[in-house]
This record gives sequence, C-alpha cells and structure tokens, in this order.
Amino acid sequence: MLLILAGLVVVIGSVVAGYLLEQGNLLVLMQPAELIIIAGGAAGIILVSSPARNLRILCRAVFSVCVHRSYSRDSYLDALKLLYVLFSLGRGTGRLDLEKHVEDPYESDVFQAHSSVLSDAEATSFICDSLRMAISAGLGEQEVERLMVLDMEVQRSGRQQPLRVIMNVADSLPGLGIIAAVLGVVVTMQALGGPAQAIGQKVAAALVGTFFGILACYGVVSPLSSRLESLGKARTEYLQVLRVAIGSYFHGASPLVSAESARRSIPLDLRPTLEEMETELRRERIPLTRDQLQAMAGQESVAAEGADG
Repeated sequence: MLLILAGLVVVIGSVVAGYLLEQGNLLVLMQPAELIIIAGGAAGIILVSSPARNLRILCRAVFSVCVHRSYSRDSYLDALKLLYVLFSLGRGTGRLDLEKHVEDPYESDVFQAHSSVLSDAEATSFICDSLRMAISAGLGEQEVERLMVLDMEVQRSGRQQPLRVIMNVADSLPGLGIIAAVLGVVVTMQALGGPAQAIGQKVAAALVGTFFGILACYGVVSPLSSRLESLGKARTEYLQVLRVAIGSYFHGASPLVSAESARRSIPLDLRPTLEEMETELRRERIPLTRDQLQAMAGQESVAAEGADG
C-alpha cells in the first residue's frame, strides 16, 4: 500500500511540479465538467462491460491491490515447513491422523503453528481439499494432480476477469479525454466573437480534458492493472509450489524430498537454500500418530506391570 501511495505521489507530484515551473496556474486545471465526462464515461464502460458477478470480483481485486502482502522468503519457507509436517504425519498408517488436520485446519495445531499459510484462505483450501480428496476418496496421484491443475487454472481465469476490465478502462481513458476536449472545442466555437480571454479559458478547459484522460490512463489505471497482473502471477507461483510438493508426496517421495521438490519450484529471488530449509525442517515438531500413542501407552503399561511385579 505504501509503495502504491508513493508511486502516485511521485507521478502526480512530478506533473504538478513541472507545470508550476512552466508558470502554470493550478486553478486552470480545476475543470469539474471535464472530470465528470471522463470519470462518468469510465464508470459507464465498467457497468456495460461487466455483469454483476464480475463487478464484485473487480471490487475485491482492487481492494486486494491495497491490502495484499507480497510473498516473501519466509512465507515460502513457512509453507514448506507446514507441508513437511503434514507429509510426515501422513506416512504409513498415519493418513487418518492427517485427515483430522485437513478436515478442520483452523482448529489444527499444525496449521496454527504456520500462521502465514493459515491466514491465506485460498492456499489453505488448496492444500486441504487436495489432501482430503486423496485420502477420503482414495484418488491416485494422477487424479490428484489433475484436480490441482484444474483448481489453479480456474483461479487464474478468475483473476484475469477484473484485469481485463481494468485494462479496457485504461485503453478507453485517452479516448474519453479526447471526447471531453472535442466537447470543449464545441463550446469554444459557440463563444467565437466574444472576449479573447473567455475564448482562451474555454480552449484551456478543453485541453485539460485530454490531459486528465492521458494522465489517468498512463499514470494511474495502467500501473494498477500491471500491479494486479503481478499479484496474479505471484499467486500462481505460490500455488505451483504447493502443487509440486503435494504431487511429489502422492508419487511416493519422502517428506524431505517432497519439500525439496517444492523448494526447487520457488522463484530464485525468494528461494531459501537447501541448508536453510533442512535446518528449519529439523526444528519442526511432528505430532505423534494414533498408533504411536497407543504403542507408547502399551509400553508404559508393560513397564508399570513389571514394576508392580
């Protein structure tokens, strides 16, 4: 959010500063009629081109640009640690114990220990749905892989919808600025024969319309669409890491090898080293499975009987 505000301040501040250095009058830029034409036209384009469902998606997408936290090395490492614990828990006969955690992740102490993943509802659902279907429905690795790819494609398509709307608005803003300018010229032509100062003001007002349309396009809306596209790409990269790990696990790889496969799919600038990952994984506490708890209880019972004897 701070970077967005900083960028807008730099863009608008640079334009205003340059205008003032040219001895420009800021009051001339205050043309409500031009703003109404441009802003109203853009809003109308959004309403015409988007059904109600897409409007809701668009609002959420614009809101996510302001509040979304970028993926970091720590968030990727936290995802690897969570998956490692889940895979370790689900080895052998422990899949029933694993199912307990993925059925209700918000009550699971494993997920709660990795809050960066749990706070991401889409990522949590992606992990839990994939593991739950494989365990409860007995799906093979190919079916699980196909479901994960399908899920990622649907999510990617959903992110493209608001992006296309914003890009269409950006493309239309210069044209709306020209429309505002043409209407200003029409008004100017009606005033021909009047005072030269009044004609000059009307010409300036007409040119302001073009200025606002171009500035809104290249200084605000186009950068916003680029940022939204970058967020969508980052989301796809994150889900790809989860998909690789889960796919490796169901192909029979060990928890460590599955985590390493996922690590290799992390973007280079965010990828932790192998030594760093192994160090963090060794620190993870793996919950005991039901069979392990029963075995421990049996040993304690035998030890207690031996002590009594």
